[in-house]
Amino acid sequence: MSQRKIFLVFVAISTVSLLLHHGGHFSWTMEAFHLGCPAIQSHPAAGLKPKHTNVAFLKTHKTASTTMQNLLFRFAERNNLTAALPVQACSHQFCYPRSFTSHFVHPHTLPPNIITSHMRFNKAELQRLMPNDTIYVTILREPGHMFESLFSYYNQHCQSFKRVPNGSLEAFLEEPWRYYRADEKDSMYARNSLTFDLGGDKDRPTTDVAYARSFVAEVDRVFSLVLIAEYFDESLVLLRHLLSWDLDDILYVKLNMRTPSSKRSLTPGLPAKIRAWNSLDARLYDHFNASLWRQLSALGPACVAREVRLLRRAQERLMRSCFGDRMPLRPAAQIKNKELRPWQPSGKVDIVGYDLPMNLSSGFSSQAQELCLKLILPEIQYTRVLLRSQSLRYRRVYQLRPQQQSHTLQQPIRTALPRHRSPQPAAAPGPLGTRPMATSKPAAGSQSQTTKLGSKSS
Repeated sequence: MSQRKIFLVFVAISTVSLLLHHGGHFSWTMEAFHLGCPAIQSHPAAGLKPKHTNVAFLKTHKTASTTMQNLLFRFAERNNLTAALPVQACSHQFCYPRSFTSHFVHPHTLPPNIITSHMRFNKAELQRLMPNDTIYVTILREPGHMFESLFSYYNQHCQSFKRVPNGSLEAFLEEPWRYYRADEKDSMYARNSLTFDLGGDKDRPTTDVAYARSFVAEVDRVFSLVLIAEYFDESLVLLRHLLSWDLDDILYVKLNMRTPSSKRSLTPGLPAKIRAWNSLDARLYDHFNASLWRQLSALGPACVAREVRLLRRAQERLMRSCFGDRMPLRPAAQIKNKELRPWQPSGKVDIVGYDLPMNLSSGFSSQAQELCLKLILPEIQYTRVLLRSQSLRYRRVYQLRPQQQSHTLQQPIRTALPRHRSPQPAAAPGPLGTRPMATSKPAAGSQSQTTKLGSKSS
C-alpha cells in the first residue's frame, strides 16, 4: 500500500474515532450534513470561521429579551469577554428611559465586547463605545400579546394604566387618550414601547406615514438581525449563522414568565385596537416578521427545521441533566433560594422562576453546577454577579500594569451619574426625532433633548 493510501486510512480512522468520542455531538453534526446544511459545531475546529464576539443587543420590553440577555451573559463569561454593565446609580438598566450615553457604563466593564441591558437606543453613543465590527441585534413581539403583557406587568407603575378603572385593558383601549399622558413618568410602556426603545418618537401621529417608513428603514439599516419572539428558536438559528456560533452557544431556559393566572386572553376586537393605538410598533413588527421569514427561506426551510429540532433536543438533554425529569418552575414566593427569585412588579402579577434541585451537587462537577445555576439566574442577580466578577478581573489587570503606566491610565470610578453639560439649542427634529419626555430619575440640571435613532445624547 502506498504511503498516501496509508496516510488517508489513518486520517479516516482518526476522524471516526474523534466523532465517536464526542458521542451526541456527532449525531447533530451528521444530521446537518445530511441535508447540506452548515454543520452545527459544539467545539472549535481548525479552519472554521471564528466566532463573532462583539454584539450589541437592544433589550426591548416584554419580548423574551431577558431570556436572550441570559444567553449573552453566559456567552460572555464562557469566552472570557467583557459585557458592558450599568453604573450603580442606574441599577441594572442603563438609566432607562433616558437616552443611552457611555457615561452610564461602569468603568470596570470597559472596553466591552457585548452590551445587552435595557437602554433607550442611541446609535452614535453605542458606536463610540463598541468595537467597529459590532453586530447589532434586537427582538420584537406581536403587538397584541406584547401590549397585554405590558399592561399587566406595569399596571401599578405606569400612570396611564393606573388611572384606568378596575385595571381594565378593554376600558383603556376604548378611550386611550382619556388615560394616556405622553410626557408623564413611564408613559413609554403605554404606547409604541418598541419604537421608544429603538430611539424613535412614540407619539408621532399615525397620519405621518413618511416618518414611519423612514424609521423602519433606519432600524433595518442599523440592525443586522431582528429576532421575533413568536419564532424564538428559528430566530436563534439565524443568529447562530450570523455570528458563527455553536449549538451550545444558543441553549437557553425561558425566564421572566408570568403565571397563567396573570395573563389575560384578548377578546375579539382587542388586537385590532392595540395595533391601531401602537401603529408604529405594528409597522415595525410586520416589516421584521416578513424579513425574518425571508432570511429563513434563504437558509433553507429543511435546514432550519432540522436545526430547530436539534436545538430542542439539546435543550431537553441539558434540562434533564440539570433538573431531572421535572422542571422546578414555581412562583417566586415558593423559591427557597432568595437569589433565584425574579423581581415581582406588583402583588397583582406573579412572575415564575426556578429552584435548583437539592441533590444537584451529587455527581456534578462545579462547572456543571455553575452552568445550571446561570441558566436560571434572574436578570438583576446575574447583573450583580457579573459586575462583581468583571470588577475583580479589572483590578487584577490594573495591578499588573507598570506603576508609571497605571498612574496615567487610572480613571475615577463613577458611583453616581455625571452632571450633564448645559444643553445646546436643539436643531429642528428630523424624521427620527423624539419628543422630550419626563424620566423616572432626572439628573440635576438635565433637560430632555430631541433625539434621533442615530443622534448623540446631550
